[in-house]
Amino acid sequence: MLWRFCKFVAELFYSSDDTTKSTQADDPASRPPAVRLVNPLPQEQPASSPPTPSPTPLLQPSIPMPAASQPATPVPPSTTPTPVLADPALLHPTPSTSSPPILSPTPSSLTPPPHFHGQGMFHQAQNFTISHSQFIDSSPAGLGLKHLFDYSMPDAFYNSSARYPPPRCHLGTRNDYIDLITKWALGESDRKEPILWMRGPFGIGKSAIAQSCAEVLAPINKLAATLFFSRSSVDRDDPQRVFTSIAYQVATKCPPFREIVDKLIVEDPALATTSLPAQFENLLVHPLREVGTVGSSLHGHVVIIDGLDECHGTAGQCEIIRIIAASAHNRTTPFRWFITSRPEDPITRTMNSTTVSPFCSRIELPVSRDIDHKILLYLTDEFKKIREDHDLPESWPSEEALALLVERGAGLWIYVSTMVRFIKDENSYGPNDQLHIVLEYAKDISSKVGMDNPLAEMDFFYTLIMQRIPPKLMTTVRKILLIYSTTTRQPAKIASILCLSEEQLRRACASIQSVMELRGSGLKSMDIKFYHTSFLDFMKDPQRSKELCIHSNFLIRWRRELLEWLYEVCSCSTDSLHIVFPSGPVLPEGVLRLKHYEYVLYLFWRLCEVSEHPLDSQATMSLAKLPFGKMLRLAENGRHIHGSSVRNNLVFAAPSCIS
Repeated sequence: MLWRFCKFVAELFYSSDDTTKSTQADDPASRPPAVRLVNPLPQEQPASSPPTPSPTPLLQPSIPMPAASQPATPVPPSTTPTPVLADPALLHPTPSTSSPPILSPTPSSLTPPPHFHGQGMFHQAQNFTISHSQFIDSSPAGLGLKHLFDYSMPDAFYNSSARYPPPRCHLGTRNDYIDLITKWALGESDRKEPILWMRGPFGIGKSAIAQSCAEVLAPINKLAATLFFSRSSVDRDDPQRVFTSIAYQVATKCPPFREIVDKLIVEDPALATTSLPAQFENLLVHPLREVGTVGSSLHGHVVIIDGLDECHGTAGQCEIIRIIAASAHNRTTPFRWFITSRPEDPITRTMNSTTVSPFCSRIELPVSRDIDHKILLYLTDEFKKIREDHDLPESWPSEEALALLVERGAGLWIYVSTMVRFIKDENSYGPNDQLHIVLEYAKDISSKVGMDNPLAEMDFFYTLIMQRIPPKLMTTVRKILLIYSTTTRQPAKIASILCLSEEQLRRACASIQSVMELRGSGLKSMDIKFYHTSFLDFMKDPQRSKELCIHSNFLIRWRRELLEWLYEVCSCSTDSLHIVFPSGPVLPEGVLRLKHYEYVLYLFWRLCEVSEHPLDSQATMSLAKLPFGKMLRLAENGRHIHGSSVRNNLVFAAPSCIS
């Protein structure tokens, strides 16, 4: 708007008719000065001496007052110096009845002030003055909210595309738990505590219940925010982004809150990076107090935090609980907090502490055969869809097959849902063949698994999935899982480390699509999603996955191979532009040699840091022979390599090994 006003003013003063221009153009006396120096307070001069300017003049472009018989004549741009503006606050000289002294500009008087920018909005402007100006900060609305979004976890929201399709309760199942939780949320139950904690073992269906509750509360405008944590996703496990994510979601639902938070972050963007207590106070408590929580539209809204045990770090998990409990005690926020987790010791101790327990109600979600009829309902509906998609007879599967699958499910939802995905696997000979494999395996292990050991049942099924991988792909798949769990979750980097093309990576991942999904087109846009964290837990535990384990001997052997590879590269290479690799797999198209080296170096270092597998004396001596100086010089990005963590993982002190 200010630019349009200036343009209008300029056009106004250049609107003299052609006749006036022609009569005045050749009369130098009639030309107005381009710049005149104005005293803030003109002083009288002695009669015997000519007027002199004040020693501290202000530079001001000016339009002289024309005489009554002579209109003002603009000076052609080619003959008029560009006016120099003072600070806008100084463009209002004290009114005076007498004209201020007029001086010709000199080079010294036209020295620009420190903030002068010749290419600004007044560049080459002439013969105008600004009166009664007001400069307004026109920062775009929502800039602070965008910054807050950047420090949130949108992939963890209940309706995020990253979670689609989300786990939810099958129609007609878990209605008792959903009713109990939604009645508490609406204040219609005997549970009056502002925190509701639902705990249960892995795979029991906690996330499905939380998702179903969110989908009930959202349409009736009772959902303030949701967070669904996942250890298998780097974008869904950061404790430092819990309260920023909640504040962002609340801001989208409450305009007064949004305006306050937006302004706060514009004024101080670092608020999104402060400690958890500071975030909670500055991004939730203070804005809510300013909005007024009593009787506001946010009163009684529910915040759902699912899978708190999958938030990174037990210290962060416990601090989040304590902050929420303190808010419930002091009534600084108007929310009800629904939290789900496994019954991990740190979380259980915090929930049972004297500062948290009085404000927390509990729901136990045990593994129980009482839900067998609901599992049967789920399997019946899923098999109906498979029959329709593959034109199978109504008698498929048999009642005996369904009964065996329900029995093997043992009350564990993750088990039956994984079985269904296995049977639907498109990378197979069809659902009938897949069902036959599951049934034979279920009969074979029926004598090995106790009635009350669903974890072993799940492990047997995970073992079946891994044993179905073609032998040529087995090592590659295990390496993909090891890289994903220790180094990077980006498919492009995984492919670069293993020298895989996009098609080769897809084929390897397709062999375990019962437990994970590779999404996206093109390596740079791909991401990997595991349906449940229990699979990676299984693969890292040698007691459960045995010879299939990606830790233990497999990790140690690969670490030794990478050490030999790095030694050979350092021996043959000169600098980062001339890296020589040992003979072997060819790099995929588009992968730079330098990036491949850096990714492998970083992987090796991370494998050396795995505390469950310290480096033995032989590995330590081999590591000591590695030319560390040259190894780091070959990489452009060596800042993530830290010797201290590896030194702590040696079985004996060897200070000279790592510098």
